[in-house]
Amino acid sequence: MFSRRNFLASAAALTALPAAAQEMNDWPLATLPDELAPRVVKLNMPLPAGQIHVVPDSYSLYWTLPDSRAIRYFVGVGKDALYLPGIYTIRAKKVWPSWTPTDEMIERDPAAYEKYADGMEGGPDNPLGARALYLFQDGRDTFLRIHGTNLPNTIGKDVSNGCARLINRQIVDLYDRVPMDTVVYMYEKDILPPLGETPAA
Repeated sequence: MFSRRNFLASAAALTALPAAAQEMNDWPLATLPDELAPRVVKLNMPLPAGQIHVVPDSYSLYWTLPDSRAIRYFVGVGKDALYLPGIYTIRAKKVWPSWTPTDEMIERDPAAYEKYADGMEGGPDNPLGARALYLFQDGRDTFLRIHGTNLPNTIGKDVSNGCARLINRQIVDLYDRVPMDTVVYMYEKDILPPLGETPAA
């Protein structure tokens, strides 16, 4: 098992969580199991630095670094029928975003979503959490997000309406690293891409 001690010793690129994280009344990172802590890994295939790759079957989100390395975060992903693989571009970033369920969400589960049809202000109880990265295709909002959550028990599960979620402290860290117009690759389910990984030296 890749322990927290090894993670801290090897992850020179994974700096301390930014001061902005202190604004949140959230679970500390230590409440997650060691195997769900973010870590710097060496990829087994070259990828350009500055991209996001989401691999649903391993509940992994990779932020690529130089020299075929990446920070691997563990995420929750969309339920099978709602997960939409593809290539996206981040065209908006928001702090403590508001949230409005889509018409499709309300139609699927009116008991859960209809009361929020007029929207919900940002805050610790908002489903998008502390930060959100908005995914676009061909210049159009797909309504898919990479966002925070105050429910750490949903990490490593198929839980969402198509989005990828990280615990709030980790989305703050990722948000501060990721610039606008970053390319996001959402891989197919049931097909593990040949990324591979080993702990970074």
